[in-house]
Amino acid sequence: MTTITKIALGKNGPFVSKLGLGCMRMSSTWGGPTNDENESVATIQMALDNGINFLNTGDFYGAGHNELLVGKAIKNRREEAFISVKFGAIFYNGQLIGLDLRPVAIKNFINYSLVRLGIDTIDLYQPCRLDNSVPVEDVIGTIADLIKEGKVRHLGVSEITAEQLRKAHNVHPVSALEIGYSLADRQIEKDLLPTAKELGIAVVAFANTAEGLLTGELKAPLQNNDYRNHFSRFQGENLIKNLERVEVLKTIAKEKGYSPTQLAIAWVNAQGEHIMPLVSMSRRSRLPENLQAMDITFTEDEIHTLNSHFSVGAMLGSTYLQR
Repeated sequence: MTTITKIALGKNGPFVSKLGLGCMRMSSTWGGPTNDENESVATIQMALDNGINFLNTGDFYGAGHNELLVGKAIKNRREEAFISVKFGAIFYNGQLIGLDLRPVAIKNFINYSLVRLGIDTIDLYQPCRLDNSVPVEDVIGTIADLIKEGKVRHLGVSEITAEQLRKAHNVHPVSALEIGYSLADRQIEKDLLPTAKELGIAVVAFANTAEGLLTGELKAPLQNNDYRNHFSRFQGENLIKNLERVEVLKTIAKEKGYSPTQLAIAWVNAQGEHIMPLVSMSRRSRLPENLQAMDITFTEDEIHTLNSHFSVGAMLGSTYLQR
């Protein structure tokens, strides 16, 4: 298998695998069945065996189930794992009903996370997003206090603006920015990505296949109960036109002997040494192909074709990333 290279999270930050494992889909966050727990644990452990040490979870994934799962998987292997935890989202009956970013809530959240994970310190702790309900300085200042207390090692942020990123970094050095990024979602290239690079902040990029749009397997129309129906990108003529655009990715993938999903991950990986593709997996069978994606390189012509064909605004309709 591939030997995973390492990247630094922030200036003088810790070194972690350049491919991250997203654990969210191992739990029922938006409703629906939970994946086989034994298979999920085995997937995390196989990832560790192959050098993927960046494990991403959230205290609201499955109402704490995901943290318990990760804790079970890393038991007796704590030193091999780098644990990234998001907090702040409040779910009820599988629905997001708001955020709670009050300092008193954060101090409550982290104690529950530490217990569920079975660890003493969280490596990277981050609000899932910022909504201006609480000043940035108060949210980040609380995490800075937790770092001083030894409950957190490094500060992360997620799904924020360039202005918010600068504010946060002024309060306490930010090690990593978690944000959605793919060939189909490139709006962050204008302000947010340059700001992160300027400040020396690593980028943890999720949704590399744009919620399945770039896998080459999506068909129109979606099933009625598919959560993606809420977003105009996946509705009616928009979806039909968007899937036509994906044909170019499928063609290049076929010519290179890979899947469209692998190429989508590889494109994100190729955007910079400071950018980590965060790939969701819940089955061991997915690991080899995702590891292989990290070895894929592109010719200049291929990069030009992909970048021009999937330019900003090329995809019709909006998604939850475009707020």
